[in-house]
Amino acid sequence: MSPEAPVSRFYEVSNAERLRDLCGPHHRYLHRLEDKLKDYGLRAESQGGGILLAGTAEGVSIAEAALAELERRMRSGADITDMDLDAAIEAASTPAQSFGGGLKGLKKPITPQTKGQARYINLLANPDNGLVFGIGPAGTGKTFLAVAAGVAELMSGARQRLIVTRPAVEAGEKLGFLPGTLEEKVDPYMLPIWDSLRELMGQEQMERRMARGEIEVAPIAFMRGRTLKNAFVIVDEAQNTTVAQMKMVLTRLGRDSRMVVTGDPGQVDLPGIQTSGLRHALQILSDVEGISVHTLTAADVVRHGLVSRIIDAYAAAGEGN
Repeated sequence: MSPEAPVSRFYEVSNAERLRDLCGPHHRYLHRLEDKLKDYGLRAESQGGGILLAGTAEGVSIAEAALAELERRMRSGADITDMDLDAAIEAASTPAQSFGGGLKGLKKPITPQTKGQARYINLLANPDNGLVFGIGPAGTGKTFLAVAAGVAELMSGARQRLIVTRPAVEAGEKLGFLPGTLEEKVDPYMLPIWDSLRELMGQEQMERRMARGEIEVAPIAFMRGRTLKNAFVIVDEAQNTTVAQMKMVLTRLGRDSRMVVTGDPGQVDLPGIQTSGLRHALQILSDVEGISVHTLTAADVVRHGLVSRIIDAYAAAGEGN
């Protein structure tokens, strides 16, 4: 087989300042792009109005996608770093994946931004995985992707209900003494879930399905004594459950239901010296048949570029463990 013929394409940049930032100080980002994609024979050269990319067709395509992602982050106000470029290259090198037919009807398509997210999505998309633990730091998409999987199954009719629960540590779970409806009491703790549902379904459909009882949100304490049948259940912020709470909610799983447990073992907010139910569950359940555990890392963070560096700095200092 003859070697792939080299190609060249011009990546146009809107203005001189953006081009300068995209190239980096002393063209550092272009040099890094070339180094990361050297197996594709990539060359990147700044020219008037853009960047000339040359190499194999695949290498040039990856470089174009990585530069486009960097531009997107710049427009959002993020400060670009070497780590951002590496993440953009990794995302561009990962074939686009989705839940396929399971995501029909969602307001926005869902595709992974990192290889770690791609593996997580594969676990969530497989209905044979009855219980999935999604573990990782802030910004890795562990909760959003779980909600997306649940919404996809609800919309397709694979499950009759989507139930999201999380501990309300600051309120000590004593929400019955507070004024208002259950939703009003839980709202401060459920805002990330509401945001995800609105983004995936739209406000009108979310409210309509809630009114029909197809979407339910409740604190862990309100799961006691129930059997959750034909439902997609998400246990969020699970690091803040006690051992007893975790055992209780895991054993609520009923026939034709699936459960995803998300959390960050490094961010436990339980008072005193209580043992995290998530940490305990991971220790004793990781080898149980039918249970899948997927760990996302700082490399999977898709928030502001600073988040990954903050996570790494705390890890290096021995904090948050």
